[in-house]
Amino acid sequence: MFAYAQAEGIELRLDATEIQVRRPLAGRGGRRAFVSGKKKQNTMKATVIADRQGRTLWSDALRPGRIHDVTAARNDGIGVCFQHFPDVEVLLDDGYLGLRRDHPSQAITPPRNPNKIALPHVHAAREEARHRHSSKRITVEHALADHKRWKQLTRWTYRRDALPDTYRAIAGLVSDRSTTA
Repeated sequence: MFAYAQAEGIELRLDATEIQVRRPLAGRGGRRAFVSGKKKQNTMKATVIADRQGRTLWSDALRPGRIHDVTAARNDGIGVCFQHFPDVEVLLDDGYLGLRRDHPSQAITPPRNPNKIALPHVHAAREEARHRHSSKRITVEHALADHKRWKQLTRWTYRRDALPDTYRAIAGLVSDRSTTA
């Protein structure tokens, strides 16, 4: 994906979403791994890369919901891709500040809060920059919303090991539909 983006000059958008899953059986190891700190439910996390038009370009193997967004991205090899493809820029949300720290010119997150005693024009400039960033990044949010419109992904009630294949299939269908429309 990064090689394609560098060759075509595409700016990528990356985000993760959580899908509620059934609670693992009692007495099984790893039961707590699925409890999301954000949703306080049993979830699995999917990381998605979209382009400027909101087409899903890539989705990964789903991970347990307890994993942080940056950790899931690093486990998928996205940090290594930044090193091999230095011209690719990726728009991210605040959940990926660690990637911005490691790759400041490539991983673009919203600007941080200014000091409380900063002048009013500094606060106004930050708000404008955050608005511009979110306006560019909204396409990946729309791509995730298109995935979640499928009833199966609102709450997964089947076996957890079948969810990654189903998610990739739905992401492919949604991406194909958005390119032909």
